[in-house]
Amino acid sequence: MTVFDLPGLERRARELTAQTLAEGFWENEGAHSVTREMSSLSSRIDKHNSMKGELDEVEALAEILSEADDAELKAEFYDRAGRLAQAMEAERIYVLLDDEYDISSAIVTIHAGAGGLDSQDWCEMLYRMYVRWAESRGFDVRTLDEFRDQEAGIRSVTFEVNGDFAYGYLKGEQGVHRLVRISPFDSAHRRHTSFSSVEALPILPDSVDVEIRPEDLKMDTFRSSGAGGQHVNMTDSAVRITHVPTGIIVSCQVERSQHMNRAIAMQVLRSKLFERTQRERMEQIESLQGEKRAIAWGSQIRSYTLQPFQLVKDHRSGLEVGNVQAVLDGRLDELMMAYLRFAGTGHTSASSGRDAGDVGIQGGQL
Repeated sequence: MTVFDLPGLERRARELTAQTLAEGFWENEGAHSVTREMSSLSSRIDKHNSMKGELDEVEALAEILSEADDAELKAEFYDRAGRLAQAMEAERIYVLLDDEYDISSAIVTIHAGAGGLDSQDWCEMLYRMYVRWAESRGFDVRTLDEFRDQEAGIRSVTFEVNGDFAYGYLKGEQGVHRLVRISPFDSAHRRHTSFSSVEALPILPDSVDVEIRPEDLKMDTFRSSGAGGQHVNMTDSAVRITHVPTGIIVSCQVERSQHMNRAIAMQVLRSKLFERTQRERMEQIESLQGEKRAIAWGSQIRSYTLQPFQLVKDHRSGLEVGNVQAVLDGRLDELMMAYLRFAGTGHTSASSGRDAGDVGIQGGQL
């Protein structure tokens, strides 16, 4: 089933409706995910039908105008055709969001790299950037785990972004993000380079089977270090789970209940193990094909330069944006779209003339 497969969407909606009518459905833990998928499908089907109906009406207007020259009808035709073209252009991006889990919500983790306070501050700046982007799209954001430094910034943070296609957009943000600026922590006002890594995973539906053996898990509890009130800070409600065979560690301290924190941490672990399995499978295929691929931590995907000039450059799509502050305030759509088009076609993007031109830089290398 693809984004524009209307019969497939309608068939899936009927399947889910049948599930909700089954006895005991609302007592099932997966009821929420089913109703959420139904809501998403209903929205997409309604939008598709609305655009199809508008297209039929515009075509009818065009047929009338071919036989009669009516100024009022002509103005209506161009107005409606223009708005329809804009709506269709906005929907075209979903053709690129056709991987199996692109429609899913996402779990995002940001880690500060080497660089001390500057990298920790950069980690916090990235966190703020993604939260603002998500909120501008109407997505819900929930922080699951956060380790702040006593002096400044964040060492690492994990958060959920809940909304249709959140993972599809955010999957292109995976990799190392590089910041060049005059350090606010350097009394000599020297220029510093900081790095932080971003990891994005899909929140898997309950139907996806990920084998996790209880004997492979080590669970530790500790007191929450974040906000949450007196109860959270005075009880061992926070949970850390280690998957011994892989060494993957996940933790959650957002809920007051240890049970709830454990459930959320297990959800994150499922996604991490699934992603690891998929990555190993891809590496095996590429090894057989004799191809080389970059190590994730070393794959610098984007540079944000504040001094000596202002420029954001995506090293994959080639897109350059001069309005760095707007990007840091969450205006990421242009960069995300450019990456999705690059990933889908292999073609790089031109510089953003409006923004890059503001600082007189075209095609410069960082």
